[in-house]
Amino acid sequence: MKSDTAFCFDLDGTVTRKEVLPIIASELGLAEEIGFLTEMTIRGQIPFEMSFRLRCRLLAEIEVDTVARIVEQVPLEDPIAAFIRANPKNCFVVTGNLNVWIARLAADLGCGVFSSSALVRSDGKLGALTHILRKSEPIRELATRFKRIVSIGEGFNDLPMFEEADIGVAYGGVHPPARELVNNSTYVIEDGDTLCRLLNTL
Repeated sequence: MKSDTAFCFDLDGTVTRKEVLPIIASELGLAEEIGFLTEMTIRGQIPFEMSFRLRCRLLAEIEVDTVARIVEQVPLEDPIAAFIRANPKNCFVVTGNLNVWIARLAADLGCGVFSSSALVRSDGKLGALTHILRKSEPIRELATRFKRIVSIGEGFNDLPMFEEADIGVAYGGVHPPARELVNNSTYVIEDGDTLCRLLNTL
């Protein structure tokens, strides 16, 4: 028997108050390069997979544990994080970020996570990418377990999540959501408290 509703959250700029990769880049002296790629991806001007491969290449010589420690300190959108922690069986993070980078942050949230994945080399640095997440995939999988899917995100790369979901919520708490996402959303919400009030009614 299916559970009622699954809530699927984008990570960067939705659950977190800042984009994860630019924070990593700033800490490691690669802010300009990764910031440019991230901005172009959010706008939909560079395909996510191409952008992500380039960003991973820039970070390939940094120890994975170093990146994971930086990600662990990324500030969360408190009301959204609280909602996820209060409903761990119904909440899922859907992110293109790598499992080896976000594992500690995901463990802190305590919910299910769908992400891209990679191997770690014997020297502790990033190895081969083994899977780049397409955000439509988790929604289709969860639709076999839940009666209804609610997707929450802000970037152009969240559009596949919205197209597969029953309800799409474009979130503008960190920066304005992509126009294409707004055009395909059921609701547009500008702050975390309002978002969580809405989610509690769905």
